[in-house]
Amino acid sequence: MKLGIIGLAGSGKTTVFEALTGEFSETGGKTDNRLGTIRVPDPRIDQLSDIFKPRKTIYAQVEYFLPGKSGKDDGAWTPVRDADALIHVVRNFSLFGLSEPNPQKDFTQLDQELILSDLTVAEKRLERMAAEANKVKKPDPEEQALVEECHRLLEGETPIRKRPDLAAAPKLRGYAFLSGKPMLVLFNNTDEDDSLPSSDAPYSGEDCMVIRGKLEHELARMTEDEAAELLAEFDISASATDRVVKQSYSLLGLISFFTVGEDEVRAWTIKRGTSALDAAEAIHSDIKKGFIRAEIISCDDFLAAGGMAAAKKNGKFRLEGKTYEVQDGDIINFRFNV
Repeated sequence: MKLGIIGLAGSGKTTVFEALTGEFSETGGKTDNRLGTIRVPDPRIDQLSDIFKPRKTIYAQVEYFLPGKSGKDDGAWTPVRDADALIHVVRNFSLFGLSEPNPQKDFTQLDQELILSDLTVAEKRLERMAAEANKVKKPDPEEQALVEECHRLLEGETPIRKRPDLAAAPKLRGYAFLSGKPMLVLFNNTDEDDSLPSSDAPYSGEDCMVIRGKLEHELARMTEDEAAELLAEFDISASATDRVVKQSYSLLGLISFFTVGEDEVRAWTIKRGTSALDAAEAIHSDIKKGFIRAEIISCDDFLAAGGMAAAKKNGKFRLEGKTYEVQDGDIINFRFNV
């Protein structure tokens, strides 16, 4: 799953990207697209690894994508159209040569750019549909109705994400509407400020967090001991980057289930609401094909019991069928035959 990092010039997008991913550029070039893959912090994986002492421990992962600088035409948005979600970095710090921060204005400006880009896409598609109306192969009426509804929203300067049912419509997936993607608004604050700006603003109701980008960037380049000193100096209990990564995972509607053993302890990423049958396919298509049953125990129950034998004795294991909805933190052993 990939999140695209966007923001106005001077918002600190590059600083945030490097703080999150630990991928630093010494050249300072900003024209190249950059991609960083990082693991999702999960203390449950750490605890399971301590118990099973596997040869490999594999965490869930998310990708952060920072598009390089390009022109101001609509093509500037092309690199992030395939992102699953967006992180909108909004400047909330003062810097010499820049005007005083105005998060409300900056958020609105970029959000309007997303809306305008989507409106152009919708208008072009509706024009083609109108031209095809008298042809033998007519436009799909359901798709046309969905695009018309998107157009109505966008003309009213409302992002499509405000209508989750519309944003998630399968027939609109190919449009890659920017304003329809889940969005995390990340306010880039000064080192001393960890508070959100006023909520009485255009971003009211959005998923919002604060990051002290410059400080987090410094932390990401330090040794563990050096970072501990800086955290203590600023009275910070933990790096904000872990919270941002976890929130990114949640923003995408993702959960983790686990497989455990001496060879490997692993977190598998699926969408919330996924059935046991489809979760099996995340591991291998043959497991889905030969699915019989899923042996399941919640990670919390397993850790409370202190081991498999005790968990089974306590009646915490259960067998589930194909339609069972996998829960976050389930430990699963799939029974299958191919």
